[in-house]
Amino acid sequence: MPRLQRIAAVVTLATLSCTQRASQPNAAATGAPRVGPDRGTVIVVGGGVVGPEIVAKFIEAAGGPDALIVDVPTAGGAATYAPNWRGTDFLKAGGARNVVVMHTTDKAVANSDQFVEPLKRAGGVWFEGGRQWHLVDSYADTKSEQGFHDVLARGGVVGGSSAGASILSSYMLRGAREGNEAVMAPGYEKAFGFLRGVAIDQHVVARERLRDLADSLMPKHPELLGISEDEGTAWVIRGDVADVIGRNKAFVYGGKDATDPRKPFTTLYPGDTYDLGARRIVHRGSDDSPLTGAYVDGLMQEFGASTGGMTTVLVARNGTVLVDRSYGVPDHPKYMPGTTVPNFPLGGLSHPINALVAELFIADGKLKRDEMLGSSGLTLGQYLASEREIPGSDKLIAELVAMRTDSTYAAVVTRAIYTPIGAHKTTVNAVGAFMSNVDELYRLELVMENMQGFSKNIASVEPPAGRPTRTLANHA
Repeated sequence: MPRLQRIAAVVTLATLSCTQRASQPNAAATGAPRVGPDRGTVIVVGGGVVGPEIVAKFIEAAGGPDALIVDVPTAGGAATYAPNWRGTDFLKAGGARNVVVMHTTDKAVANSDQFVEPLKRAGGVWFEGGRQWHLVDSYADTKSEQGFHDVLARGGVVGGSSAGASILSSYMLRGAREGNEAVMAPGYEKAFGFLRGVAIDQHVVARERLRDLADSLMPKHPELLGISEDEGTAWVIRGDVADVIGRNKAFVYGGKDATDPRKPFTTLYPGDTYDLGARRIVHRGSDDSPLTGAYVDGLMQEFGASTGGMTTVLVARNGTVLVDRSYGVPDHPKYMPGTTVPNFPLGGLSHPINALVAELFIADGKLKRDEMLGSSGLTLGQYLASEREIPGSDKLIAELVAMRTDSTYAAVVTRAIYTPIGAHKTTVNAVGAFMSNVDELYRLELVMENMQGFSKNIASVEPPAGRPTRTLANHA
């Protein structure tokens, strides 16, 4: 599909050759880890869609596609979950062939030998999103909690997203029953402790939470290492050494490296490696690139001086972010990244994104390739396969999609694409004109590179009463 193929080339601002770095030593090889597991792997995800690169790491660490994986959806708050619960679909789509759902709201059940039996054979445990206090109420201080630790001790993997990420630490954030706005909640401050001396936050860019650890937790518990990650971003931790992978950024509070200018944390990017025990950066993925930060700084400052405006730059290669910087962007009161805050009109980049929306709705049966695109003289399928632009085509696609879904085009696109992939700042109007930023365009470009399974889960937006809304997001 020429139009869809072109978006990857257009959205990626630059690609550079970079050398393959040598693998970093695991802290466990040189001494007992202080923070991470003695054996096995812990994977911490910041919510949103778990990308294929993260799912692949989890399945590999569990022992491969045939390993038994236990999925724990309890944080979601439902009374029951079916054995074929759809929340496990992302694992199955990633190749996992042996996934079982483990759920109870009764501690007596969680403490029974029969209930924990699957954990004795499991290579991996995945905690779903929702509210982390449900996990504490169901499993804390039971045979189930010990069984989770046993999976890790055998060399398996324990991971989770959103609430399922915060439960992995020793100090639990946002555990209040009343809501997740309270960062610290007496009575719900002890998590499962797969990572020691650590507190974990999530959704931090999407929900503008970057101030929270600095303002509330760290002044009261300076002994803790605070780590966080945005949606679709993961820490993959073996021993004390963590690799950052995924679609956005991770953050460290209380580390020994210099913090970002005028901010209380250090930002990490996909491709970076961090030592949680030493509280220091081990390696920056950008160090392997021939493109230096100094060169980009000089180039962008010269450009900004000539234009007098704000400039943002993102350069990535093979999942490693080499440059993610802003120039002339004012500091945000909630410490939001300069590459996320300023939205700009996408102009011609709107064309391939609208084409993507049309392709997804064709795949979901809401549009047909043989229907005419307005008065263009072309069918929708012919237009999508053509190389030439049709004046007003963005408006025609927006109107067609809105009519088929009985909703506004903005609501359709936001719920079907941008909210699920964690692109919360991107907007589109009724005529298909988009505004976005380089961080969220990068998220979209990564989705375009991994389209398999994406079009099968398009969301229904504002459906008629009685029809359930489907979404790409697996995690709260």
